[in-house]
Amino acid sequence: MSLDYVFAQGDAVLIAVFLILVLMSVATWYLILAGIVLVRGQRQANRRFLNRFWDARDVAGAEQIAEQSRSPLARIAVAGITGLRHYREREHVRLGDACSTDEFLGRTLRNAMNSENARLQSGLTLLASIGSTAPFVGLFGTVWGIYHALLDIAAQGSASMEVVAGPLGEALIATAAGLAAAIPAVLAYNARVRANRVLMDEQDAFAHDLHAFLMTGAGISRQLTLNTPPLRVAAEGA
Repeated sequence: MSLDYVFAQGDAVLIAVFLILVLMSVATWYLILAGIVLVRGQRQANRRFLNRFWDARDVAGAEQIAEQSRSPLARIAVAGITGLRHYREREHVRLGDACSTDEFLGRTLRNAMNSENARLQSGLTLLASIGSTAPFVGLFGTVWGIYHALLDIAAQGSASMEVVAGPLGEALIATAAGLAAAIPAVLAYNARVRANRVLMDEQDAFAHDLHAFLMTGAGISRQLTLNTPPLRVAAEGA
């Protein structure tokens, strides 16, 4: 018994069930591979970026490094530095009256983190949906196969193996196909959630350090200048 038999002998409903499961399986493995590439790429990019960012001589150099990097942490850094400059340019207009520097910078970093977290969540909803629905799609195929087996028994007036072997085989394949699509999706979902949590914790820690530096190391002057102390010293001192 194989999928070739199902597509050759099965009816339209059973073929549709197997096509849905095949699509689910293909989508699952695509998301698994894409997730591996995404997580590894972000980890490596974050590592390279942090080594360069905290070794920058001044804020201008750090911003240039961040703009050249594809790391999620770099985008958070650019958002924070740009947002703080934007605030200080309008400090005595409207933004300065609306909230404090600390509050504005915190909102800016938080929005940047939310944007990066949304990217990390890409594909998780589909993985969760496949993991939860694929077994039931397979179960529907199983029930449909058993239904055809009962119809064949009624038509032939016999429950011999020759009568029920085909429909029951289709039913068992449907069950196996549903599990084959669901199990990798569930495992991949759990792995992605854990990996995303690690990356989000890293983003949170970096945003905290960046916020502390920008509020203390750059807060003495009215604007971000080249005379700002080195980032590593300021961050550690904060």
